[in-house]
Amino acid sequence: RRIPRAFQQERSEASIPGANAAGTEQARVSAFIPIPSETQPPEHSGAKMNGSAHEYDYDLVVIGGGSGGLAASKQAAKLGAKVACLDFVTPSPQGTRWGLGGTCVNVGCIPKKLMHQAAILGEQFSDAREFGWSVDGKPAVSWEKMVEAIQNHVGSLNWGYRVALRDKDVKYINARGVFTDPHTIVATKANGKSETITAAKFIIAVGGRPSYLGVPGDKECCITSDDIFSLPTTPGKTLVVGASYIALECAGFLTNLGFDTTVVSRSIFLRGFDQEIANMIAEYMERHGTRMLRKCTPVKFEKLESGKIAATIRNNDFGLETVEEFDTVLLAVGRTAITKDMGLDLAGVKFDPKTGKIPVVNEQTNVPHIYAIGDVLENRQELTPVAIAAGKLLARRLYAGETTQTDYDLVPTTVFTPLEYACNGMSEELATETYGAENLEVYITYFKPLEWSTNHEEKNGVAHREDSVCYCKLICNLQDNERVVGFHYLGPNAGEVMQGYALAMKLGATKADFDRVIGIHPTCAENFTTIEITKRSGLDARATGC
Repeated sequence: RRIPRAFQQERSEASIPGANAAGTEQARVSAFIPIPSETQPPEHSGAKMNGSAHEYDYDLVVIGGGSGGLAASKQAAKLGAKVACLDFVTPSPQGTRWGLGGTCVNVGCIPKKLMHQAAILGEQFSDAREFGWSVDGKPAVSWEKMVEAIQNHVGSLNWGYRVALRDKDVKYINARGVFTDPHTIVATKANGKSETITAAKFIIAVGGRPSYLGVPGDKECCITSDDIFSLPTTPGKTLVVGASYIALECAGFLTNLGFDTTVVSRSIFLRGFDQEIANMIAEYMERHGTRMLRKCTPVKFEKLESGKIAATIRNNDFGLETVEEFDTVLLAVGRTAITKDMGLDLAGVKFDPKTGKIPVVNEQTNVPHIYAIGDVLENRQELTPVAIAAGKLLARRLYAGETTQTDYDLVPTTVFTPLEYACNGMSEELATETYGAENLEVYITYFKPLEWSTNHEEKNGVAHREDSVCYCKLICNLQDNERVVGFHYLGPNAGEVMQGYALAMKLGATKADFDRVIGIHPTCAENFTTIEITKRSGLDARATGC
């Protein structure tokens, strides 16, 4: 659904007077397109829930209009609560703004997956030639056209969220909410106007924003994931700082879109993920054109008269410093929950002053009527589907008398690097630490997707479609009937492969259950139904035949 181009200029908001001018980590998402006042939900005469009136303006105020906040707001309103949802974005240091919907839709999952897909298409031109397609010359991408198409789609989603709130009778307030006491917030709009709002209950769903290095020139010279997906001009030669999944995903699609890309990593890749596979991903990316600077840290950035950025990079082993020029520097060094300046102390809510994270029990903070969901939670996955599930279930417990809690165990996820990686359960490191190596059986197999088999093109001596770079791993607990405690897949369409197997793991699947399944041939996913070689055996796990 395409929206009129004129509306695309209305992505608001300037920083709130008195707030940090850089606006790094203070607010959430702004409105994209204003709905005319006559289409706003009708005002309620008084807050009332299930026939029980109280003195507050609302039964529930949700602070944050991202995936979790929107899900909670709509579900609570559907169940009869009088609900307001506050949402506001403070521009990034580079001035980037976006619309209602939070990180995922605006500066996360959605535009990231679309840029990843654009890069995959670039890779597939080589396959197409081998299948007989005429592909004249060297394919090239128009960054500007790609960004416009992606942002048009994102804009249509922003509009859809506004309409959905209106249709569900949720009062949308494009303002930044700050607590003044446990039942009161002050909502301040971009123009500085504010109003006081009270509620019986609150849900904190403000999410997080990218962190910075704290070195000279970082905010002045560098962009983050807040900026890359709407960057108006080609990034050119790019330095990606970090070894997180965001760093490797961005470096991967930039490389495959044809840009000279370097990753600088302080320590290990994909911390918290299975390290065998993390290293396979980094090595694959390096063979296919992404330059990797390991055990290095940027210590200074400087904007040159030419417009380029001079990055001073220190080798952590030897202390040597080198300076190199880049067109773009992208920081992907973690995220910080944006809870520190929302008056949580005045509401009595405990939070970690370093990370901004809030400790909860079943999404309930230490203040009984104040709840939190999504990326602000301590020791919980920072994933969109997790926040949505938590928001819906919390609203049902609050307003429908249900008792189902969010299950944070065995949550699948996918890293959209050039070789996609999906996993569920434990890494091999965590499983070894938990159960002991002697109590684990680790089944592995390497394979090459059938779709790659006709392509024998090479670049710089490396096959475009290498043999045995895709990988399956099942980690099984020998003390529990070989129950699968870790599932890992490296290859095409990783998320699609993972989703179905995630259900099997949720139901407690064992290795024998996997063996009983008859696979679909020829697919990548069927490898998990025939996998039989163990690491312990020392046998060659490379696939032979079809």
